[in-house]
Amino acid sequence: MSEKCTCACAGGPAPTEAEMMTRLEGVLAEYCDKPGGLIPALQMTQAIFGYLPEAALRRVAQAFDKPYSEVAGVVSFYSFFTTVPRGAHLIRVCLGTACYVRGGGLVLEALKKKLAIDVGETTADRMFSLEVARCFGACGLAPTMSIDDVIFKRVRPGKVAEIIDGYYAKTEPAKEGVAHA
Repeated sequence: MSEKCTCACAGGPAPTEAEMMTRLEGVLAEYCDKPGGLIPALQMTQAIFGYLPEAALRRVAQAFDKPYSEVAGVVSFYSFFTTVPRGAHLIRVCLGTACYVRGGGLVLEALKKKLAIDVGETTADRMFSLEVARCFGACGLAPTMSIDDVIFKRVRPGKVAEIIDGYYAKTEPAKEGVAHA
């Protein structure tokens, strides 16, 4: 029998803080005595909360009998962990050499201006989070960016507002210049 999903992503009500902390206790019970269990415990914690809030990190540190600073150091080292809530859509701008040379930095600046956030931040409406990537493996199509699993190729700063507005309007991205990862 499968476990009932209690997350808002399934269309149900968002779990309460107490419910998420209860789920965290189950994760900690499973991983805290396993060698190398810290990373999987952090991954599961992020899956529960959608990010790694300080209270959860403190509880993880306590369960693993590690200083909070050590656990926070692990979190800051790995780019797949986040200590801020993520938006519904994750935007990544490639700043690998080819993309950067062909205007990736300008695309990033246009996104920062349009969304009124910086890299590593989430919009106030929790619609978008913005990150930087080093290479999408599409150097011939530079500059590139992705939103979730959709890759936008040959992006120009002037097209950024149109792309973002399309997501707010809940329309499919224009098929030209798009590939699915």
